[in-house]
Amino acid sequence: MTRKQRRLVLIGSALGVLALAVALVLTTLKDSIVFFNSPTDLVEKHIAPGARLRLGGLVKEGSVVRGENLAVRFAVTDGKSTVPVVFQGLLPDLFREGQGIVAEGALDPTGTFKADSVLAKHDEKYMPKEVADALKQQGLWKDDSGKQVGAAPPGRTP
Repeated sequence: MTRKQRRLVLIGSALGVLALAVALVLTTLKDSIVFFNSPTDLVEKHIAPGARLRLGGLVKEGSVVRGENLAVRFAVTDGKSTVPVVFQGLLPDLFREGQGIVAEGALDPTGTFKADSVLAKHDEKYMPKEVADALKQQGLWKDDSGKQVGAAPPGRTP
């Protein structure tokens, strides 16, 4: 084998090992790469209790219940599914009903999401794409003028 052939075999082998390593890392992290899961994702994926994840969606209207020692119970919805959430600590100033949030934590065996931290959206125009798409599909999305977008007018079908 000539020197040039040995070098090509070495380079080809190194690229093969690198490709295999990248494939293994991406396969291992495929569920962890998601920025957050919607309530519908939690229901459809049947996520095991105790698994750490991020839950994103809207705080359901009328669901916020404040308790003692900064304990808060509320529900997060994407318009299709709703997940109960418990959190103990200080909530962000922007937290309120109807607000987009991302909560980090884990599901307990009863299906309640126990949040370690809660992040509220940073301005009035921001909405996670998945949440906005779900709201548009159900006709609950409102554009900047307050007009509903994505829903057929009453009495008409699309």
